[in-house]
Amino acid sequence: MTLQIALNHRFGDFSLDLAFEAPAGVTALFGRSGSGKTTVINAVAGLLRPDKGRITAAGLVLIDTDAGLFVPPHRRRVGYVFQEARLFPHLTVRQNLLYGRWFAATDQNVSFDRIVELLGIGQLLARRPAALSGGEKQRVAIGRAILSNPRLLLLDEPLAALDETRKAEILPYLERMRDELHLPMLYVSHALSEVARLADTVVLMESGRVTAAGPTADILSDPTAATGLGLREAGAILTTRLVGQETDGLSRLDSAAGPIWLPRIVAPPGTNLRIRILAQDVMLALTRPEGISALNILPATVRDIRQGDGPGALVRLDVGGEVLLARITRRSARVLALAPGKPVFAVLKAVSVAQESIGLSS
Repeated sequence: MTLQIALNHRFGDFSLDLAFEAPAGVTALFGRSGSGKTTVINAVAGLLRPDKGRITAAGLVLIDTDAGLFVPPHRRRVGYVFQEARLFPHLTVRQNLLYGRWFAATDQNVSFDRIVELLGIGQLLARRPAALSGGEKQRVAIGRAILSNPRLLLLDEPLAALDETRKAEILPYLERMRDELHLPMLYVSHALSEVARLADTVVLMESGRVTAAGPTADILSDPTAATGLGLREAGAILTTRLVGQETDGLSRLDSAAGPIWLPRIVAPPGTNLRIRILAQDVMLALTRPEGISALNILPATVRDIRQGDGPGALVRLDVGGEVLLARITRRSARVLALAPGKPVFAVLKAVSVAQESIGLSS
């Protein structure tokens, strides 16, 4: 399902003026707080009437201010998961889930048992929200939204209120939902690790405007988008396949550029994974290093170099047809005489890739 959005709206001194298209899959709206992300999904949900705009979902017009058309929220078949779970405290988990069914199209109900299994909440059905952890509440909220059988699922920073442990708990369930239900999602976040793991498409927002939009791997590895993403968060995504577990606690992954070893990943051999590698964790060498502790040394070719106003430079590399970013100093780039087309070796420590930067590849 393709979602087309064009909005113009003003709140006091803040103005929203943007247009973008979200293809099938998971589209993430990424940007700093106050960039207008929640305003966009509220307009999609029908919780906001923009001053001017047009939104269509799979060709169905949800709002067209020029034509005076506004489909009310309850007729849009849009599921919404908020930052807080907003469960009914007097109902059990089962009753909260079944509440979503009241709004489902009778001819296309998704399976209650399947959603319970996908989200791992079978043992929670008899409990009330007060007896649930934050991560469990969010899983139930997601299940309730899905059971309303929406054509589109909106998630407004669903993990923002959770600690890192709870985030790590719920992310695999979101990946399973993405891969098995194929439900289009518009996902709001200011956590790049979530976006890298979940999204197929990224819309980068700043001050009510779209500054970049496109496939996740392209946007995250684009040096021109680094300012909007944050230099410390600049990096790239590599597609890999888990091929074995070593006896010393490392997992071997095969990539287009060669083997990569990382601390043990709990997944069966053959699992396709995407790993996010931060630019600041990549070193460059002109010859293949020997006698060093780093295990991952990938042959690469320089695509281009972007030098900032300060002492740093972002080098975009081609590694087996995929893109890798390296953040080095301008002095290092000069000493190495880096230029487009020059062969180099990218050096990556195994322990530099955090578990939250490893996700299932859809």
